Order: sequence, then C-alpha cells, then structure tokens
Amino acid sequence: MQHLAMRVIRDEHAALAAMLRSLSMMIAQAKRDGVAPDFEVVRAMLFYLDEFPEKLHHAKESEVLFPRLRAHAPELAAVLDRIDADHARGERAIRELEHALLAYEVLGEPRREAFEQAVDAYLAFYLEHMAIEERDLLPAVEARFDEADWAAVDAAFGANRDPMLGHAPEEAYRPLFRRIVNLAPAPIGLGPAR
Repeated sequence: MQHLAMRVIRDEHAALAAMLRSLSMMIAQAKRDGVAPDFEVVRAMLFYLDEFPEKLHHAKESEVLFPRLRAHAPELAAVLDRIDADHARGERAIRELEHALLAYEVLGEPRREAFEQAVDAYLAFYLEHMAIEERDLLPAVEARFDEADWAAVDAAFGANRDPMLGHAPEEAYRPLFRRIVNLAPAPIGLGPAR
C-alpha cells in the first residue's frame, strides 16, 4: 500500500516536471517562431514554481520528512544535506530566473539568451533534484518509516492542495491558475497555438 505522503510527493513531482517542461517548450517554440514568449504566462508559471513547490512542497520535505529519515537512515546524511542545500539553492534560483525574465522583458532581445540559459539550467537542476529524491530517498522512507512516522508525514503532505493536481485553488490563487491555463498556448494550455 502506498502511503498518502508518497502519493502526494510523487504527484507533486510529476506536476512540477510538467510545469517545467511546459515552460521550456513555450520558450523553445517562441525562439523557433522568432518572437518573444508570452511574458504574462511565463511570469505566472514562475510565480507558481515559487509559491507552491518552493514554499509548500520543499518546506514539508525539509521540516517533516527528512528529519525523520535522518533519524532512521544516518548513512543518507550526505544525500539529505545535498537535497536540503538544493532547497535553499532553489529559492535563490527561482529569484534569479524571475530577474532574468524581467531583464528580457524590459531590455529585449539582448537578454533573451541569458534568460533561455537560466531556464535550461533551472530545468536541469530541478529534474536532477527530484530524481535523487525519488531514487535515493523515497525508497528509504518507504522501507524504514513506522506508523508514527507515516501518521506525521501523511498529515503534513495530505494537507497540500496544489491546484496543478486538481485541487481547487485557494481564492487568492484562482486568477493565477486561470491565467496559466487560459493563456498558455495549446497544447500546454487552452490559449491559441502559436
């Protein structure tokens, strides 16, 4: 039986990977078409990445899941240290990516390449980060947690309500998700294909 926390973590990883790949596809398509990407949609996608994975998902991993895993699997300390450092690095990286987008939007074509490189670097960083968690940490969690551990992590992750996973967004976030879905070009969203 897969515990709720494991299902939520894996689902959130899948939603995050889909958002990252969609962002990359939009940027690549705009480049092929010789136009700027839809900055409004890209800003909304980056805001999502900052608000949900960085502040919700990672916080619960670092504050609830990983301390328990450290107690059960001290041999994984180096991997856990790296993942926790990645979480801190991810917060800085999303700010740098948002800044690169702003520079591209305000200063134009001379900043396109730097923005595209920042997107590629962020995508590679994040996909590797999730792969390490799924390959090295989650199997250890599943093998070593007891019922008290599961109760705590299931309660923490079960409270997550990421709209990318079909949950109704909180009222404050509804415009964000409407914007992403309605403006992102097909096949990523419902907006017109470029």
